[in-house]
Amino acid sequence: MSIKHGLLALLSEGPKYGYQLRAEFEERTGVTWPLNVGQVYTTLGRLERDSLVVPLETDNEGRHRYSITDEGRAEVAVWFAAPVPRDSAPRDELAIKLAIALTVPGVDVTAMVQTQRSETMRTLQNYTRLKSHADDAELAWMLALDALLFQAEAELRWLDHCGERLARAIRPATPTNAASQPASHVIDPTGVGR
Repeated sequence: MSIKHGLLALLSEGPKYGYQLRAEFEERTGVTWPLNVGQVYTTLGRLERDSLVVPLETDNEGRHRYSITDEGRAEVAVWFAAPVPRDSAPRDELAIKLAIALTVPGVDVTAMVQTQRSETMRTLQNYTRLKSHADDAELAWMLALDALLFQAEAELRWLDHCGERLARAIRPATPTNAASQPASHVIDPTGVGR
């Protein structure tokens, strides 16, 4: 999620101060992506540097409000009109962890997959519980929650796939299999042979 563009979109409705932007961002995303207020002010500083927002005079309560510029409005309009590119996937800590674990002797990758599967299932159940108590009138929250549900379901499918691939790779090599595969492709589940 582009915090920069999210804040610009909120400022397109009118001037706001940092804590207000943070609260509105979290409310509109169903607290799915919590923001640190320091992150908000750092982003506002960059937006000001890039001439996308301007600071206004301090209000009666000493809060520094910001207003979007014409350049900022154009930037947020382009953001809304453009698709989110999926060609460069974000770093997936779980995929990186499993890839590294496969190369480190003595790591029980099958147990890692099962542990993660249990955690992802728990998360999926929590999202499902949240959805059952959500109000259909909160469309933004419902859509954000749906995205999290679908991502958790996809992760479960991927973990099942990983488990199946690991089970095939870990099977003890039969004389026929061992002769047809180079030794580097036979995985030693104990890690002793590495």
